[in-house]
Amino acid sequence: MRSRNTQNVRRFLTEQCGVEFRFESDFMAWIRNEVPKTLGDVADEWKRRQSP
Repeated sequence: MRSRNTQNVRRFLTEQCGVEFRFESDFMAWIRNEVPKTLGDVADEWKRRQSP
């Protein structure tokens, strides 16, 4: 079941952030920092980090 959840998360984030979405190590550390987040929060943060 975990694989399907991972695929769904990646699909959602790619739809929200674009095909250039990647899980980078510093971004993963932010996701796992023990502060609860929604998938929307994660997408917003990724987009924020991509802005110049």
